[in-house]
Amino acid sequence: MSFGAMLIIILVLIALAFIGFYNGFVRLINRTKEAWADIEVQLKRRYDLIPNLVNTVKGYAAHESTAFEKVTEARASAMSAKTAGEHSKTEAMLGQAITGLFGIAEAYPELKANTNFLELQRELSDTENKIQAARRFYNTNVRDLNTKIEMFPGNVFAGIFHFKKMEFFDIPDDGVENQPVEVKF
Repeated sequence: MSFGAMLIIILVLIALAFIGFYNGFVRLINRTKEAWADIEVQLKRRYDLIPNLVNTVKGYAAHESTAFEKVTEARASAMSAKTAGEHSKTEAMLGQAITGLFGIAEAYPELKANTNFLELQRELSDTENKIQAARRFYNTNVRDLNTKIEMFPGNVFAGIFHFKKMEFFDIPDDGVENQPVEVKF
């Protein structure tokens, strides 16, 4: 085999390696974006349920305006979050506010028996479970992408193509936020 043929083979192998790594990164990034879109769908569903829940509780406990304001502010803050890190913080605050709302509902037996409230409670619980599942799927994809970016030879190709690590969607660990929102009585 001539030197020219060997050089061509080596160049083709290098080109294939570049293509393979580039496509692998693109695939992981797209999976991660898709997983984030799943989270956004569930968060939107949650945001849409909250005003109905607040209005239902207001009908029984109108004098609890501070709690309603906290939920409304936390919802607005969560809806305006842009990054996974921002969502982590704002979703934790929203979870605390919703927990406070359910604490208020505990004092009103008629509210706890209200069909609309029970249905909203069931839907919110279902949505919380879906958010957790979507978050796990997203974080798995972020882990795979970040691992590939950090490991050799992926780190070399990531640097060449300017691929960056992505943020995990974690709930801050200060004791309260890592507890699921309690929606049962």
